[in-house]
Amino acid sequence: MHDHDHAHDHDHAHDHHHDLGHGRTDDPAAAILANRADKDAYFAVSLDSPIPPSERFPFAGLAYFPVDLAYRIEGLELTPYDGDGPHEFVIPTSDDDQRPAVRAGTFRFELGGRELALVAYDLGTGSLFVPFLDATSGVETYGAGRYLDIEPEDDGTCTLDFNAAYHAYCAYSPEYSCPLTPAENRLAVRIEAGERLPAGA
Repeated sequence: MHDHDHAHDHDHAHDHHHDLGHGRTDDPAAAILANRADKDAYFAVSLDSPIPPSERFPFAGLAYFPVDLAYRIEGLELTPYDGDGPHEFVIPTSDDDQRPAVRAGTFRFELGGRELALVAYDLGTGSLFVPFLDATSGVETYGAGRYLDIEPEDDGTCTLDFNAAYHAYCAYSPEYSCPLTPAENRLAVRIEAGERLPAGA
């Protein structure tokens, strides 16, 4: 297995862009755009970029859906997990490995008039890990799903901002090991927010 396991990948991606899901701001759209610019610059020049060196120059930046604050849901509480799966389990990864995980709880929210739910996982990284698949997956977005990193607000509630959804590093290179999205986090709606595949990919 490549030395970039998911613990490194997940923390690495999180550390190099603003935490869009944490902290209410007067202008969240501006924060999202600033985050994207920072991430594009990092991916273009960093030696740790997941973009293969042969594809970095020129690098025009990642592809994103337009910012849409309808996909930002604030004031959510993490409710106890009440599904059929075990509290502690392992998530399969893209390189046929396994990653220990804990089902930390469930986010229940409304989007586009539909009641939806996503399970949050504790991977020991210091934040809640929320991978998801939606009706864009495998067509406009990476087939293995996209990720959100969530940290509680000062009042204990959380924000799900799908504008911050990002692709795992294995979307750019098979050298990375990334958790696959559990079936319980498959949404039967289109999430037209966050990172997407480039046109024609």
